[in-house]
Amino acid sequence: MNKFIRGITAGAVVGAVAGMMFAPRLDRGTRRRLRRSAKYMKGFAQDAYGGMRDMMR
Repeated sequence: MNKFIRGITAGAVVGAVAGMMFAPRLDRGTRRRLRRSAKYMKGFAQDAYGGMRDMMR
């Protein structure tokens, strides 16, 4: 179950990054949004993982 959740999270992050990279407008603003989104997703994934880990105990 743990690997499944990690896989889903990793897939969502990779999909979001790929979508932004292939966006028609890849300028400074897009790169800035990409960095912000990556930081947000990292924090979200860590919180979700911690919550699921605690719930499984």
